[in-house]
Amino acid sequence: MPIEHSFNPYGDSSGGSTLAIAGKDFAILAGDTRHSTGYSIDSRNESQIHSVGDGLLVSPNGFSADARAFVDDVHNDIIWYHHKHNKKLAISSCARSIMHTLYRRRFFPYYVSPILVGIEPDGTGAVYSFDPVGSYEREASRAAGHASELLVPFLDNQVRKANQVDPETGKPLAQHDLDLETALQLVKDAFAGAAERRIQVGDWLEIAVVTKDGHKVERYPLRRD
Repeated sequence: MPIEHSFNPYGDSSGGSTLAIAGKDFAILAGDTRHSTGYSIDSRNESQIHSVGDGLLVSPNGFSADARAFVDDVHNDIIWYHHKHNKKLAISSCARSIMHTLYRRRFFPYYVSPILVGIEPDGTGAVYSFDPVGSYEREASRAAGHASELLVPFLDNQVRKANQVDPETGKPLAQHDLDLETALQLVKDAFAGAAERRIQVGDWLEIAVVTKDGHKVERYPLRRD
C-alpha cells in the first residue's frame, strides 16, 4: 500500500477567544484566560492581552508557540523604530509593520490571526485585524478564537448594526457609537454567553481599556467547569 509522508508542525492548541471594540476615545481588548488542547485544559491563567509598547495592545490568537514568537517580533520592531526615529509608533504604522512581518513569513506562516488595538493620533480608538499572511483592515469591532462564531454576530448586531433598518423610515441604521460603560457591559455579556456555549471559554475574563492616557486591565470571573 502507498505510504503518505507529511509534516505538520502545528498542534490544536489555542488561548481561547478575544474580542475588540473601538470607541470615540477608547478601545477595548478582552479575552479569556483558558488555554486548551481539544478537551484538555492546559492552563487556566494564560493571558491573551499583550502590551507591545507605545500604548498598543496585541492579541495573537492561534498556535501558542507562534503566538509568543509573533508578540516578541512586534515588540522588537517597535523598539527598533524608537532607536531609528526617536519617537512613538502610530497604530496605523504598527499595523503596516505587522503586515510586513506576517507577509514575509507567508511560505511558513505564523499560525495566528492577530488583533491590534490602540488610539489613533486624532484621539479615536482603533481596532486592526489580520489574517495569517498579512491582509488587514481597520474595523469597529472584531472577535477571534474558539468562540468567534458566537461573538462576531453579537458584535455585528450590537455595535455595527449590520443589515438593520429603522422600522419607521426603512433606512439602514448607522453604526452605534458606544460609550465606555455600555461597551464594557457588552463585552461581559458576550463572554458570559460564550462560556455557556463553548467549553474552551472560561476561568477568567481580562478586559483592557486603552485611552490617550494609557491602558488598564481588569479581571472578572467566568465559569470554571
